[in-house]
Amino acid sequence: MFKSKSKSSGELSVDALIGSQVEIRGDVVFSGGLYVEGRILGKVVAAEGSEAMLTLAEQGHIEGEIRAAVVVLSGRMDGDVHATERVELTPSARVNGNVHYQVVEMNAGAQLNGRLVHTATMAALPAPDDKATDRKSRKAEAAEA
Repeated sequence: MFKSKSKSSGELSVDALIGSQVEIRGDVVFSGGLYVEGRILGKVVAAEGSEAMLTLAEQGHIEGEIRAAVVVLSGRMDGDVHATERVELTPSARVNGNVHYQVVEMNAGAQLNGRLVHTATMAALPAPDDKATDRKSRKAEAAEA
């Protein structure tokens, strides 16, 4: 619906806009891009399996929890943030809560009253290489001799 360029993320696609005069009381489930200039009192959660991006504008305010792939905060956030990919805190961001992230970008001036919690994905480790194991054991045997 709305499309604009963003310096930090390359391409920003906005599918829904919550204007500055709007206040929502209740949970919001979205997919795609959500741009919040108003106020939300409740959880803001990306639909399961969607590549969703939430942008909280400088004058925006969310009281609740955020769960999305990419979260860009410029406004006021009271609650925990869970981003499966990336969180960006701009200089005007005011966060009261914990930020769970894979990658975080925090600009000078951003305020965080809470903890930064890194959530690493559990990637499967490759199976041990038999040849490498044999080389290590041969080196150990040679060192003992």
